[in-house]
Amino acid sequence: MRTTIADLDVHTSATDVAGRDVLLWHHGSPQTGAILPPVRAAADARGLAVVSVARPAYAGSSRIPGRSVADVAEGLRPVLERLGVASVVSVGASGGGPHAIACAAAMPGLVRRVVTFASPAPFVDDDAWFAGMQAPEALRAATQGEDARRRFAEIDEFDPDSFVDADYAALDGEWTSLGASVAASEPYGIDGLIDDDLAFARPWGFALAEVVASVLLVQGEKDRVIPPQHARMLAAGLPHARLDLHPDDGHVSALRHLAAALGSS
Repeated sequence: MRTTIADLDVHTSATDVAGRDVLLWHHGSPQTGAILPPVRAAADARGLAVVSVARPAYAGSSRIPGRSVADVAEGLRPVLERLGVASVVSVGASGGGPHAIACAAAMPGLVRRVVTFASPAPFVDDDAWFAGMQAPEALRAATQGEDARRRFAEIDEFDPDSFVDADYAALDGEWTSLGASVAASEPYGIDGLIDDDLAFARPWGFALAEVVASVLLVQGEKDRVIPPQHARMLAAGLPHARLDLHPDDGHVSALRHLAAALGSS
């Protein structure tokens, strides 16, 4: 089911999710927010409904210039209240990771657990934050502001070496819908992606120490998009975090562990 709530494009796996425990999916950058089949399958296996919301400026969601990571989480509060969900497992992949964590800080009574896959850590003005990234130029441009990030977008091209063989295998296999969602996001423009990068390059709007929920940080050690030191930085700052490192996985293939991550305590 797809609807609009609070100017956001909202997808649910059931017509009515009131009173249900849900997997709140935070998509990567860029995507449409549509529910991906492997996400729904993993949630179904755990008796969870899925709620997936396109962040501002993605798909049918209205743009909020200057939004922070915390702003996005606060914007999800009226959505979840309107839907009447009972509890939330907040799950984010890549650019969705910070927003998944932010929801736990913003709604501690509702979010009972967080799982992230290849999430960036809060920005620190140090080259170590960019170390290991195959193509850090977009995020470096974002540290200089919106105009610089937009100028870079005019010449930006995906570097195929950002993904390892395991990533391409996942995209050709069970996660082919992720690549399709990226392609489907193109007609909506680049504002969502730019606003995500700008949000990652400045303070998130909350402290990691505020997160009381448990957080499972799933990370491929071969990740060239968001390298493993980001997961370690998050683990160091979150009070109840656990690292789940996978030596043979990259940025996308780490998602193959979604079902196992939902089942772990």
